[in-house]
Amino acid sequence: MEKDPDTIVEHDLFPFIRIYKSGRLERLLGTSVVPAGTDPVTGVISKDVQINPTTGVSARLYVPPHIPSHAKLPILVYFHGGGFVIETAASPTYHNYLNSLVSNARILVVSVEYRRAPEHPLPAAYDDCWEVLAWTASDSCPDEWVSVYADLGRVYLGGDSAGGNVTHHMAVKAASQGIKIKGLILCHPWFGGSGSIGSEPEDPVKKENSLKIWPFVYPATTGLDDLFMNPMAKEERMDSVYKCEKVLVAVAQKDGLRDRGKLYYDKLNEAVLSGKWDGRVEFYEAEGEDHVFYLHNSSCDKAGEMMQMVVSFID
Repeated sequence: MEKDPDTIVEHDLFPFIRIYKSGRLERLLGTSVVPAGTDPVTGVISKDVQINPTTGVSARLYVPPHIPSHAKLPILVYFHGGGFVIETAASPTYHNYLNSLVSNARILVVSVEYRRAPEHPLPAAYDDCWEVLAWTASDSCPDEWVSVYADLGRVYLGGDSAGGNVTHHMAVKAASQGIKIKGLILCHPWFGGSGSIGSEPEDPVKKENSLKIWPFVYPATTGLDDLFMNPMAKEERMDSVYKCEKVLVAVAQKDGLRDRGKLYYDKLNEAVLSGKWDGRVEFYEAEGEDHVFYLHNSSCDKAGEMMQMVVSFID
């Protein structure tokens, strides 16, 4: 008897996603969502705004409570992680984290809801993130929170994992389009490369994950040295970052992506030391912790340290 194609796994990208022969798609993580509104713990207020009704691209905006009249706030455009396949801007993971960040830093956040692979393979997510960034940074942004409260002289970009990857590439695009970005916050960014560096040879499983997931989310890629995956492969791809005033790179000691994040920091630090860039780069490593630990264990001491690092980095 022939097996039901709805039960035959064709692509198994555990722990993120499975695709069956019938075409059925099963996301294994990051499927829960929470509504926008007033957070009972912090008082932070959030709302969902549609950016493009054709593609469905939207954003969840956050503002702190009790904003003084005529106050202007730094603005952070945030790109969530999840390997471009799981999680959303409405995920409790990101909603809770950004409520806390907005409360502590007193900033306005635009959290991007971009389209995900495999339904919408890359570069769709990059295109969506750029559309939201351009919308936010426009002098004629139609949203009242942005137009009233945002200080467009203090625009930050930030994200974790895949969102850290996006953060870099949005900085590159912004530089080419004349949009001024004050600072970048890359938390445990997902970068890679065909050659192994640092401790990567000791952790072939995590390297294998990138080898499997990257071509799955970006079928047109040229490989792990594609500039979207390995911006350090071409010096010119880093030059655009020097248009920013400062960059924060955060890594975790046990994370398989740790050495790529450290290399990104080293490249920027070299530019500072050589006089090529007059900006500032900061580095934070959480000892004994793994990938995006602070999102899943926000009450631990290291998560508190990292939160304070991000808050102090933002004006």
